[in-house]
Amino acid sequence: MFSKGTRFTARIVPLLFGLGAAAIAIGAGHADTTAGPVRCEIRADLSGGTTSLEGVVHADKAVSGSYRFRVESAGASGRSNIDQGGDFTAGPGKPATLGSIMLDIRGARYDASLTVTVEGKTIECADHIGGAI
Repeated sequence: MFSKGTRFTARIVPLLFGLGAAAIAIGAGHADTTAGPVRCEIRADLSGGTTSLEGVVHADKAVSGSYRFRVESAGASGRSNIDQGGDFTAGPGKPATLGSIMLDIRGARYDASLTVTVEGKTIECADHIGGAI
């Protein structure tokens, strides 16, 4: 018969394999945002008690596409959800700013995401400051 350790291993291996496959499937829908012909970033500039956020896309060739820039913030003054989007063009040496938001960060926290779609491919950038929302 099997020992308890062997039975545990026999049960956990298929579970780990399944989790690995799920992680690969989830990751397959998003491109790497730091490499490739189209890259995105969220720039955060902290000054005094405010933070300025900008969504930016860089491209190695002339491209056009669409974007969605979302920011969720929470603090002593309440919660805020900001959603910006539209079309853009970018090219070599001509990054496109895809939205700009200013937040009061004293005691606040935010989650920001930038989703960019070009030629049917989607990339996503995310940033976080402060505690969890």
